[in-house]
Order: sequence, then C-alpha cells, then structure tokens
Amino acid sequence: MKSQDIRKAYLDFFESKGHLIVPSAPIVLKDDPTLMFNNSGMAQFKEFFLGNGTPKSARIADTQKCLRVSGKHNDLEDVGFDTYHHTMFEMLGNWSFGDYFKKEALAWAWEFLTEVLKLEKDRLYVSVFEGNPAENVPFDQEAFDIWKQYVSEDRIILGNKKDNFWEMGDQGPCGPCSEIHIDLRTAEERAAVSGRDLVNADHPQVVEIWNNVFMEFNRKADGSLEKLPAQHVDTGMGFERLCMAMQGVTSNYDTDVFTPLIEKVEQITGKKYTNNEIKNISEEQNKTNIAIRVIVDHVRAVAFAIADGQLPSNGGAGYVIRRILRRAIRYGFTFLNTKEPFIYQLVDVLANQMGTFFPEIVAQKSLVANVIKEEEASFLRTLDQGLQLLENVVAETKGKEVSGAKAFELYDTFGFPIDLTALILRERGYSLDEAGFDAAMLEQKTRSRAASEVSTEDWTVLVPGNVETFVGYDQTENDVKITRFRKVDSKKDGKLYQIVLDNTPFYPEGGGQVGDKGILVSANETIEIVDTKKENNLILHFAKSLPENVNGAFVAKVNTDLRSNCASNHSATHLLHQALRSVLGTHVEQKGSLVSPNYLRFDFSHFAKVTEEELQQVEDFVNARIQEQLPLIERRSIPFAQAIEEGAMALFGEKYGDNVRAIKFGESMELCGGIHVKNTAEIWHFKITSEGAVAAGIRRIEAITNDAVKDFYASQENTLKEIKETLKNPQDVIKSVVSLQDENAKLKKQLEQLLKEKAKNLKGELASEVQEINGVKFLAKQVDLNPEGAKDLAYELGNDETNLFLLLATAEEGKPMLTCYISKELVAEKNLNAGQVVRELGKYIQGGGGGQPFFATAGGKNVGGITEALEKAVEFVK
Repeated sequence: MKSQDIRKAYLDFFESKGHLIVPSAPIVLKDDPTLMFNNSGMAQFKEFFLGNGTPKSARIADTQKCLRVSGKHNDLEDVGFDTYHHTMFEMLGNWSFGDYFKKEALAWAWEFLTEVLKLEKDRLYVSVFEGNPAENVPFDQEAFDIWKQYVSEDRIILGNKKDNFWEMGDQGPCGPCSEIHIDLRTAEERAAVSGRDLVNADHPQVVEIWNNVFMEFNRKADGSLEKLPAQHVDTGMGFERLCMAMQGVTSNYDTDVFTPLIEKVEQITGKKYTNNEIKNISEEQNKTNIAIRVIVDHVRAVAFAIADGQLPSNGGAGYVIRRILRRAIRYGFTFLNTKEPFIYQLVDVLANQMGTFFPEIVAQKSLVANVIKEEEASFLRTLDQGLQLLENVVAETKGKEVSGAKAFELYDTFGFPIDLTALILRERGYSLDEAGFDAAMLEQKTRSRAASEVSTEDWTVLVPGNVETFVGYDQTENDVKITRFRKVDSKKDGKLYQIVLDNTPFYPEGGGQVGDKGILVSANETIEIVDTKKENNLILHFAKSLPENVNGAFVAKVNTDLRSNCASNHSATHLLHQALRSVLGTHVEQKGSLVSPNYLRFDFSHFAKVTEEELQQVEDFVNARIQEQLPLIERRSIPFAQAIEEGAMALFGEKYGDNVRAIKFGESMELCGGIHVKNTAEIWHFKITSEGAVAAGIRRIEAITNDAVKDFYASQENTLKEIKETLKNPQDVIKSVVSLQDENAKLKKQLEQLLKEKAKNLKGELASEVQEINGVKFLAKQVDLNPEGAKDLAYELGNDETNLFLLLATAEEGKPMLTCYISKELVAEKNLNAGQVVRELGKYIQGGGGGQPFFATAGGKNVGGITEALEKAVEFVK
C-alpha cells in the first residue's frame, strides 16, 4: 500500500466516524510564544484543550507536519543513526473535544489497524497507565478493560509515568495514554524473544505506532493535578512508522516516503544506499547509509519550514533550520565527498511526492530550492574557512592534544562541526580534549538556559469562562474588567504580570505588527501596559505591576500616537506589496514583515537586486495611491474561499480560519488581522530607506511613513545646511564638493609617488643592514611607511635578494602592522611560512593575520609590542 493511499485511508476512515478533516497547520508557529515549531499534532488545538476557544467541530482528524529538534522533544542527534527517528514527521491524529472518550477512541484505533489496514493482530501490543499513587492518579482500569475485548491480557503492558502519561509541558492539560506497538521482526526472532519484552526498549523493529492520550487533568504550577471540566481525546500515529508496517519493511527509510529521495542522492553522488535487510555491511558503507539518511530526512524539515515562511538565519527558529541544513551538508561533505551544493536538487522530488496533500511545497518550490542552494554554498565556504582555521589551531598546539576551548570557539563562532574537527584531528594523529569542549558547551548552554528561563504561575481566574472580546478595530479606549491574571518571571524581562480583560481595545502582536502599549486607568491608579501578545487564544496585557484592586472597574487606553504610526506603516506594507508585484512582476510574494511605530520592514521573493530605478518606481506607485486618498474597505468576516475568489492575497505559512478579514485599498486586497488607516491619505508620504538581500531569492525593503518621513527630510535639510557651512556657503554645493574630490585625488597621486620614492631610498639603506644567519639573509626593522609602502618595499628587496627573510613593522596613525616576506627558495627548502610567522609575532602587537607562505601581514592594537616582535623574529632562522 503506497504512502499516499495510507494517508487517504486514515482520513477517509475518521471522516466516516463523523470527524471533520482539517488541513495541517504550518510547521512554523508564529503566534505561540511557548513553541517555535509544531512539535505534535495537538499543538494547533491547544486553545481548545485549555477552554479558550471553541472548535468548529467536536470531532476533528488531520495529518500534521511536525518538527522535533529542540527542547523537551529533541530527536536531532538520533536522526540518521537509527531507522525510525526523524526531524520532520507526519502525525496522523483524531481529536475529540468533550465528545467521545476512551471506549470509542480505542475501538476505532483497533478497527482501523486490523480491519481497514489488516495488520496482523499477533504483532500488536498495547499499553495502559499503571497509575501513580504519589499524584493520586489511579491505574487506568477503564482502558485495560476495553483492551481486554480485543487482545489477550498478556499483550496488555502496564506503563509508567514516563511512557504512559502525556503532558503538554510543565503546566497545562495532561492525562494517561494508551499506546499501540507493532513487532515487525521475523517469525524466528519473535519465537526466540517475546515482543512484549521489547516494547519501549528502543528496538528498531518493535516500535510505537499510535498513542491515544486521554486529557483528564490540568497540571498546575506547583505540580499538582486538577480535573479538567471536560474530557478530551488527543491521538497521534506516526505516519512514517505506519508506512513501514504496511509496506513490509523494517526501516522507515525503506518506505516510499524516502526511497525516491534516496534514489536521487544516489544518482547525484554516485554512492549506493543499502536497505535494512542487508546485514554485515562494512563500516564505510554504514557511514554512507547514515549520511544519506541524514540528508533525506533533513531536506524535508528544511524545505517545509522554508515553504511555511521560515528562512534560515542566525537566531530563533531560523537558526534551528540553518542548523538542521548544515548538519545535512556536513554529512554529505564528509561521507559522500560532495564539495558542491546538491541538496537543493531534492526539492523537486519532494514536491512530486507530497505536493498533492501539501500544495505549499509545489507553490514555493523555486524559492525553497534557491534558498537551500545558497545556504549550501555559504556553508561549504565556511567549511573551507574552518579547515584553514583548524590548521592554525593545530600549528599552535604544543603536544598532540588540541584544546577543547579552541575547538569550541571554531564550533561556536564559525559554525565548524565538532565531529568534523575530531575526525580531521584523528586523521592527523591528534586527539581532542573532549572534556574541555563539553565544559565550554555546558557553560554556554547554562548561560543560555538561565537567560531564557521563565517561571509562570497559575492563572488567578476572576471571571470564569471564555469571555474575552477584541474591540480594537473600532475603539482605542474602553471600559473593562480584569477576568484573569498571572505572574511570570524571566531573566530577560524580570517580573511581569499577564492580564486578560473582558473587552480589550489593545491589539496583540501578530501578522508582523507589534503589540499595542497604553494604560489601564481606575479611579485611584494608572497601570502601564508595556506590551500585548496572544497565547492560546488569550490576549495578554503585560504590566510591571498589578492594580491594588483587581476586581475594580478600569478604562483601557491604547497609546494612540504609537497605534496611529503602526496603522500608517501597516497599510503602507499592503500598498508596497501591490507596488512590487506591479513593478517587478507577480512572482513577488510577501515572505515576512515587521510593522512598528518607527518603521516598516518587508521581505519578499525576488531573484535580483532591485535597481535604483525600480525602487523609485515602487516608491512613486505607493505615493500615488496615498495621493488618491483611497478609503479602507474592510470586511471582517468573509468566507475564506470567497475572499480568495474575489482576489484577496493569502500568505503561505499563515493559518487562516473558515472566515477571514479582508483589507482593501483600491486594487490592493489582502487577508489581514492588523490595524489600518481609514484612508491612505493618513499615511502622508512613503519613503524607502534601504533595500538588500536576506537570503537567496529573498529581498528586504525598509521604509518609513508619516511623522518619520517628516523627521527624515528635516534631518536631510540639517545635514545639507551643515555641509554648506563647512564649505563656506558656496552658491553651488555640488560643484564645490566635486572640486574638493578632484583636488583630493591629485594630492593622493602625489602622495603615492612620494611614498614610492621614499621606499626606493629606504631600499638602499636596508640592503646594507641585511645580516646572514645560518645561510639566511635576515632583516627585521620598523620603517616610517604606510602598510602599502611596506609591501612595495618588501617586494623590491625580495626581487634583488635570494634566501631573504624580511620582517617590516609600520605604525601609521597608531595602528601597528607586521609585513613578512620570505624568498620562495626558503619556503621550499627550510619549511618557513610567512603566514605562520605573522600569526606568532602578531601576538606581541595584540593582533593577528595571515597570507601566503612567501608573503603575509598581521595588524594589531599595541604599538608598544613592535620592538619585541622584531626581536623575536630572529628565532625563526636560528
């Protein structure tokens, strides 16, 4: 049975049981501050489990793209080494929100596996929670009794809290779970050792395929459990593992989920992959297999993350994506001998495989491939640089063990993988101080963890139920009551309070727009709101203190100056999007944005630098729309399909409901939940301040509107005034500047000529100072030249002398520089290296540098160290 048929069979089955089939949420989470990525099927439904929202159906089924690479659920380092862990995987799930419970969930699970898919019953084992007296949670007798209707008791395993009690996090909904495991071993292996003994023992062929979680409790901040008001079912089935069971193989990578990708890697690299049935393979073949598994797994995670709007970067979720891709590149570089980008070529295969069910990978195929290709090229350059840096570390190492701290610096600063460092060192006959590396890594992790540590107290609920309403589209001031609050404490922000209001005008951060700021005012006090965010469908108002009377009546007042500037910038991004598509072409799509009161940032897909002429056309286009005084046409609740049919633009990677809000200014129409001006005239003026590359195929424009434009032009006017005053108020400023430039160019030429003549005069003086030491003509001296003059002098002397070792020092404008020239015959015969010389002597001037074996330079900060550097130079020729 093909993987696409298995997925369809699952969704068809649960649709027949009254479930609404919903699409996968994006793999990248944008509106959940507690998670970077969807790491489980239930992540998109958290608000329903918490009682902060109402699902469109009490029964839902889907297949969810998941990513587990950091935090509590971290499988990254296992990926490739075994046959069943993945970074990205699909989780087939069926959900009940206060509807059916254990009886139906377990019965349908068994029916689907044994009657629809016809898996052999004697290969299946089930587990139930054994109970935890310490937390007053009993043995799950109900699940045990249900399973006895389908399997013999010897196939029911009692599981502990680790294996059979599922929790969303340190706090929140949780409950006992019942897993289904399958034994895929041969008949002989099953006869020799019971599968029961291998459940949850990390055996590659005895694996969990389905987990039925019964959400009954809420974990409080103090660790205690309380009963939820309603009981829910949260199930998850590993799609890749199910395919393995259905296709009669013993590795996820031998299923048709991965084989097309593997075949493409084989075709590109000329390396062969051996499937899991072939035993006793060589160590070299095993390394090849691991590398190919890493690559075909990682390209899925990276490709879908990019398609959902997350570009590789140096921070946050973008860094995680970059790290996954770099791991794949590194395995290809080391074990498949790939020295050029190639992983990007797998995107086409992935789109053909999964495009039917996940259309985003087809629509974004070109962008994804281009971003991956550029990342590959960049990291391969980093690896080359790292290899050179590692050479320097080895050269400076006394003995045969390389410092763990130095190796960590290569890893942390330059991204050079530690396992590649260890491999190269072993090949060179060196060892790595692994304890030192681990200590440096632990120190960094401890710092990072401390910086991001957050403790969150339980909610104090003043008004029960989900009573919050957002009124900010119409009002910036409103009478409110506090419905709940809690304290959060973090190293980064200190102690803050999260306050929820019944009717709030405050816009929570989202869609690129920053959250509102303002105040809560009562008869007796004023509380400052420093930020507004949304979490699990609750709008959270952040304050540094709580009101004395939290039950009192308040007026919520948004800072209208900040709000107004945000609205101008947000509406301008819509007009900018329209302008870019008009000027550059309809291939342009928004790929990210930031809307703050001070400026706007807009990322978009385009494969060339935007020319000055094009930027001017874009700016003129937006300003023309502002001049047209286009009124806002807002439709707050329009069916998604209708909005798209009418021409509204939807963004890939965004999660839209059945009904959406559409914002229209003239011909610009986009789906958007942000705050906008009532008329484009309010934007006043639009000015682009910068344009540049973010990643391959992604450009970024930064721009300003309204008051910021007025300030910009005022600043430009002041600058021009200062220039005129400096130039003694000429009638024609440009003519005066050009005249200065011409005069400066002439003086530069004269200076260069004088320096060359000075170097020639010095050449004669220095030639007489050369000493012969051990057959080497040696000179180390400070000269009164600039670095360029010292270089010319070194080459002049080198052309006249053989066997020359020359070190010249300069100190122009207090900046020390060492210039080393070594005749090529000395480089060949005496193994002298100018690069190594300046790296060693550069320490005395508190600097460093490098170059070629016959010529190298080093800059520094300590002029006083020149004398000692010159004195030490002679040691290289003794």
